[in-house]
Amino acid sequence: QRPSFCPAKQLGERPELSREVTQGVTRGVAAGVAVLLQASTGHVLLTRRASTLSIFPNVWVPPGESHQGGLLDVGLRELEEETGLHLDEGTFSWRMLGLWESIYPPMLSRGLPRRHHIVTYLLLLSTESHQQLEARMRPSESEVSAYAWLEPRVLAAIAAAEDGAGSSGDTPSTLPATVSITELSGGSSQPTQLPTGTLLSVAPTTGRDVERVSTGTKFALGLWLQ
Repeated sequence: QRPSFCPAKQLGERPELSREVTQGVTRGVAAGVAVLLQASTGHVLLTRRASTLSIFPNVWVPPGESHQGGLLDVGLRELEEETGLHLDEGTFSWRMLGLWESIYPPMLSRGLPRRHHIVTYLLLLSTESHQQLEARMRPSESEVSAYAWLEPRVLAAIAAAEDGAGSSGDTPSTLPATVSITELSGGSSQPTQLPTGTLLSVAPTTGRDVERVSTGTKFALGLWLQ
């Protein structure tokens, strides 16, 4: 099921653009794995992609990347490479949440597609608290500029902030005005507060992207909430 603004869906209705994409894009459809890591306290880890990355810079996502190999092995490896977290066998359980078709840019109004992935979202349920997990984190600044352990009520609001439905970013009165995040810079980390509305922002239809949670992550969180 594709959202109304999905470039793949819209290209199917505009064959002249489909031909242009076929001629201009050399990469095929890549496979990816993303990991929703849930601590025993119920908090889920999201990371903000580094501003230097070529696709989805400054966007909040779970750890993950393109892959070759078994889903769980790849998910655990990417989790460790991006956050420094190594999960020992027997300290977690896991299951697959679903598949998401990720295209960048995410809307035709922001340009023709340049990257195309099919992302498998995995849920990892840790037996450790988010405080215990955070104590072992050593994130890679080349990939991650910040991270946050978010509580279920904030995650539910994020999942409900539907991209393509207009402007948003308003924080419901039932949520805290800010959430705690950890910023990374120059080899050090610093706890700070981020307006909750930033995480509720939707993908803009034109112009530069904004700091927000990716559409695919919202989709995965919706499955997690079920």
